[in-house]
Amino acid sequence: MRLFVPGDRVSQAQYGHGTVTRADEYHTSIDFDDHGLRTFSSTRSHLERSETTAPVKPSKKRAKKAPKTVEAVS
Repeated sequence: MRLFVPGDRVSQAQYGHGTVTRADEYHTSIDFDDHGLRTFSSTRSHLERSETTAPVKPSKKRAKKAPKTVEAVS
């Protein structure tokens, strides 16, 4: 059984290339380029090390809200 560390690029037959996000002796979570996040049993997963680079994902920055205006009460 080969353990990968977060940040390693791997390849899996069904889902293709991805980046390891979490790994321990029980589970390995991978963010696949085309299929999103998947979690596998570490002992049963068939993963190969990959030399591909991770695609650039768009940032998820929030738009700033306009400040609230307070009306003067007379």
